[in-house]
Amino acid sequence: MSSPRDLATLLDIMRALRTPGSGCPWDLEQTFDTIAPYTIEEAYEVADAIERGDLADLKDELGDLLFQVVFHARMAEEVGEFAFPDVIEAIVSKMTRRHPHVFGEARDLDPSQVKALWGSIKAEEKALRAKARAAAGQPPEPNSKGLLAGIPTALPGLTRAVKLQAKASTVGFDWNDARLVLAKIQEEALEIEAAMDAGASKAEVAGEVGDLLFAVANLARHVDADPEAALRTSNAKFERRFAYIEKSLAAIDRTMEEASLEEMDALWNEAKGLE
Repeated sequence: MSSPRDLATLLDIMRALRTPGSGCPWDLEQTFDTIAPYTIEEAYEVADAIERGDLADLKDELGDLLFQVVFHARMAEEVGEFAFPDVIEAIVSKMTRRHPHVFGEARDLDPSQVKALWGSIKAEEKALRAKARAAAGQPPEPNSKGLLAGIPTALPGLTRAVKLQAKASTVGFDWNDARLVLAKIQEEALEIEAAMDAGASKAEVAGEVGDLLFAVANLARHVDADPEAALRTSNAKFERRFAYIEKSLAAIDRTMEEASLEEMDALWNEAKGLE
């Protein structure tokens, strides 16, 4: 086997895992559909390592994510569609094409001009793909029409909300002041309260909650914050403060079940103060 630092070694390992008769039974039974959730999970673990500032863990998580890419490429190769070198070729070609200000003649562009150029190149690519599919007698890509087309439905909800809002903003359909979005959030919260007071169904209340979350994602976008990252930070904060409550109660030989809500709330505020 070649050096562990050689990408070919990883490809050889993947090939061995997927070889009928001598490979791994679990790996052999996997499909694109069954592996996709793991791919998403590994991407989140990369983000988590970055969030924690753990570069040693980031190295491992990036390896896990790369393995997912290799896994999908191997399955595609087995059915004669494409192989890992084709994945490399595709991304090299795309990045070269989308950076004419680096690899082409377009020069001295500021960040906003680069972003606009990137968008126009993506639009051209989309038009060419549509033309090629039509020439081959293939149906149009799913969600291929309209300004909001092409935003993957499998994205996390908050992330997709931001992308939808950002795309709509390109034609002026947007709030021009973050405080107006904050007012919208307050309006949505009142609508939830009204729905609950009116005895609305669970689905109707859930719909109102969805509207509130969409508005919160919009506010995050307006203040240049990633809502997913912001929520991960709040999740970690909740875990940290809750652990403080558990530790504090354990120090006096009490369990969470034995403590009153008032006691736990006081310890929560204590933990908050310590931060």
